[in-house]
Amino acid sequence: MADLSLYRNIGIFAHVDAGKTTTTERILKLTGKIHKTGEVHDGAATTDFMEQEQERGITIQSAATTCFWKDHRLNIIDTPGHVDFTVEVYRSLKVLDGGVGVFCGSGGVEPQSETNWRYANESEVARIIFVNKLDRIGADFLRVVGQVENVLGANPLVMVLPIGREDDFIGVVDLLTRKAHTWPDPGNPEKFDITDVPEDMVDEVEEWREKLIETAVEQDDDLMEAYLEGNEPSMEDIKRCIRNGTRKLDFFPTYCGSAFKDKGVQLILDAVVDYLPNPTEVDPQELTDELGEPTGETALVSTDEPLRALAFKIMDDRFGALTFVRLYSGVLNRGDTILNSFTGKTERIGRMVEMHANDRNELERAQAGDIIAIVGMKNVQTGHTLCDPKHPCTLEAMVFPEPVISIAVAPKDKAGAEKMAIAIGKMVAEDPSFRVETDEDSGETILKGMGELHLDVKVDILKRTYAVELNVGKPQVAYRETITMEVEDSYTHKKQSGGSGQYGKIDYRIRPGEPGSGFTFSTSVVGGNVPKEFFPAIEKGFKSLMGEGTVAGFPVLDVEIDVYDGGFHAVDSSAIAFELAAKGAFRQTMPKAGAQLIEPIMKVDVFTPDDHVGDVIGDLNRRRGMIKDQDAGPTGVRIKAEVPLSEMFGYIGTLRTMTSGRGQFSMEFSHYLPCPANVAETVIAEVKERKANA
Repeated sequence: MADLSLYRNIGIFAHVDAGKTTTTERILKLTGKIHKTGEVHDGAATTDFMEQEQERGITIQSAATTCFWKDHRLNIIDTPGHVDFTVEVYRSLKVLDGGVGVFCGSGGVEPQSETNWRYANESEVARIIFVNKLDRIGADFLRVVGQVENVLGANPLVMVLPIGREDDFIGVVDLLTRKAHTWPDPGNPEKFDITDVPEDMVDEVEEWREKLIETAVEQDDDLMEAYLEGNEPSMEDIKRCIRNGTRKLDFFPTYCGSAFKDKGVQLILDAVVDYLPNPTEVDPQELTDELGEPTGETALVSTDEPLRALAFKIMDDRFGALTFVRLYSGVLNRGDTILNSFTGKTERIGRMVEMHANDRNELERAQAGDIIAIVGMKNVQTGHTLCDPKHPCTLEAMVFPEPVISIAVAPKDKAGAEKMAIAIGKMVAEDPSFRVETDEDSGETILKGMGELHLDVKVDILKRTYAVELNVGKPQVAYRETITMEVEDSYTHKKQSGGSGQYGKIDYRIRPGEPGSGFTFSTSVVGGNVPKEFFPAIEKGFKSLMGEGTVAGFPVLDVEIDVYDGGFHAVDSSAIAFELAAKGAFRQTMPKAGAQLIEPIMKVDVFTPDDHVGDVIGDLNRRRGMIKDQDAGPTGVRIKAEVPLSEMFGYIGTLRTMTSGRGQFSMEFSHYLPCPANVAETVIAEVKERKANA
């Protein structure tokens, strides 16, 4: 039985282009997992194995790999940085025990770093920080440390100081041991020298070392007292305190280096082993009931407990469907029968494999703490719990964001239609933030996703991986409808056509709900004017029409309905009569309640060199943007704004033209706001035209 204290399940996450994948490559090289280092910019990185990843030089899906360092087993997941693929980071963090947050030495804390950090906080994942790319122009370790404090509100615990800056960066000083680690040969990460601290850094090292020990001993009152009396704790005690504080998220050990130049990565691996928790040291996952309510029980990480595992990712490759699974408790053997508590069905485990990017090693058994892939599971989706049939349970489910952008696609020929349906089915299983619908009016297939790049990649995969030739429509915005005022109204549904009739009368109030509340239904009928058994039918009637509003047929958000009176007939009233009354009431009252169109507003974060700030702000204003903040850094200015999604299509091309190719931006959904009248008129006219042509 493997020793769980020697396991580390970690993820590497950061903003796009901060060097996550390069850091992973260096870790794999140092641990002997690969012998030749692949570079992201050459499209040769081990964990970027999709064609689309290699061409674009970005990570699109998280990749899992296993390696060993100092007798410890590291299960590593390299996650994407781009905001359109945030769901990959989110679901990886749900199953990890620790993480390495990578920040660019010159870019600092960038927009996606903030999102990922927030996800990691929500998942309560212990982290260490690696400030990468210290060999770049404008790189400044202590400035990034300051940003981690100010922007992320985190407490970085500085463990090393850099020797030299930018081109002169040669290594780091380990504050605990007071030793300098320098790498004279950039191509050989294993060859490094350990020497005394350079003379010009002695005072600075002592100052930072004191801060480090002061922060660490706060974890232990006895050590703190002894330290205040002038007794420095032993190295074991300091490390124990750092490990404790890291686990409790009180602080985050912070390192620096250059992954590309092979400098500083060994210290990261040591820190993963020394300070990040093993599976038994993390708060156990809560168990929930079918409705997602906590039961008060937890999945204790132990091989003696019944099997409990979470499927956190589905991937289709040349060998068939792979289901990535994190085992929280128990043991899983090849040939075992397991229960999927979501579907209530059992499945037999055929093949289990340990993943190394897209290669694999066959396994006979796996145990609590492992991250493995199971080949050929049929009905499992992301977020499903796999457990022992004798001990059914549900682990805390994952919640995924709603898509904000859609495009219509159609295969160019009949043969492509079947291929497209199969391919899209596989892609939806792999990516929970990617949705597909069929437009009933036009018969078109609508792909929905998190951004232009997200859908661009999906279309590319359909064309190349699945050889489906497509006609692609222009992107559509996910508009919604809501109401602006409260209305009291009454509606009677009455039908008499021989035999028993239909009768249902309701008096009700419709009012705007809190933003984000969706649909809320309540009843305050007294005296039995409407019998209780008809309330569910009334709610069903109202709810069924929330999917299609009266302005332009978009789904309706944030509406509260309260039924306070009504009438019924002893013979003619039925559930169906009251359901029809509710539908008629919805259509009658929505226009009276000031129904209006609302549009998705995006949180946009633009980076631009200093000399183009005016152009970028002017362009954002023209796009109906609201500038929220400007932050000047050493290499340029970050502009934060809120801009309607409809104005952001093709923005990357405009930004690159304005900034001579040096600008970057990221955006994510923020909230909905009412459309200006002229925009609403255009959208409504387009919808009418589409319906007329369908």
